[in-house]
Amino acid sequence: MAGLNVSIAFFFLVVGVCQALRRLSKRLLSPGAYGCLARELAGSLQLCASCLELRMLVEIGPWGGGFGPDVVLTLLFLLFAVHGASFDGASANPTISLQEFLLLESNLTATAAKLLAQGVGTGTGWAVTKLYWSWELTHFHLIQNLIASQCSSSIHTSLHHAAFVEGTCSFLFHLVLLKLRQSHPMYRVPALAATVTFLTYTAGPFTGAFFNPALATVATFLCSGNGFWEYVQVYWLGPLAGLLTALLLYQGNIPRLFQKNLLYSQKSKYKIPKPRVAAHMEGDELHQKSKGEKSNSEPCA
Repeated sequence: MAGLNVSIAFFFLVVGVCQALRRLSKRLLSPGAYGCLARELAGSLQLCASCLELRMLVEIGPWGGGFGPDVVLTLLFLLFAVHGASFDGASANPTISLQEFLLLESNLTATAAKLLAQGVGTGTGWAVTKLYWSWELTHFHLIQNLIASQCSSSIHTSLHHAAFVEGTCSFLFHLVLLKLRQSHPMYRVPALAATVTFLTYTAGPFTGAFFNPALATVATFLCSGNGFWEYVQVYWLGPLAGLLTALLLYQGNIPRLFQKNLLYSQKSKYKIPKPRVAAHMEGDELHQKSKGEKSNSEPCA
């Protein structure tokens, strides 16, 4: 278990360094630069480094350390819960940034800046993790360095099925995200962490269950077994299709592209009641008086 303890210490160190980076950049940068660049860069670095170390434990841990998938899934849930609590609003996922753009919550310049920061952050996380592995602090890292040059593709099914799996994971993730985006973090963070854990457990054996184009690029694009355009189809186009499908199903339209609701008819929440005829008017005087007056009756709630 010594190797597992070192990995857990690495997780804490990465989160601590990225949290310090967020606080420092928030003091030094303008709110716009912090939100679009520094916050996304720190979040992507944190996510990438943590997921690469966790992926190493998934591949080597069962036979190199003797622990089962329950340990890895528990770590995965706790990591994503910590990420959700510490990201300070960053998405660290290109499809989430595109979702905000399509929902008119972010303009083109801000979205492009976020995508750039996410690319730099994941690249930095990959480089930092590789450097950390080179120190060979545990036998896990020693084995990882020996097999790193012969890494194989994470796609263990047909290409079309793999794209469908990544698209389905992205669809379910974004559907939950859309449903919970206005919820309190106390409920949203564990719900999203549980969703990611479930999807990873279900789809991991087929594609690795990344449903994050930036993370998938640094984690598997350099491995042999599939070509670049095959990886693009599975890990870029699949999640993008899942995002668009979730957005269309949840909203009924894609606000950035068109305003007309394609799936759901817009009905008024309130019905205008029909005027009621007054009955049993007593006396000729009241009857003649009512002729010259307009009805002031209000509709019932």
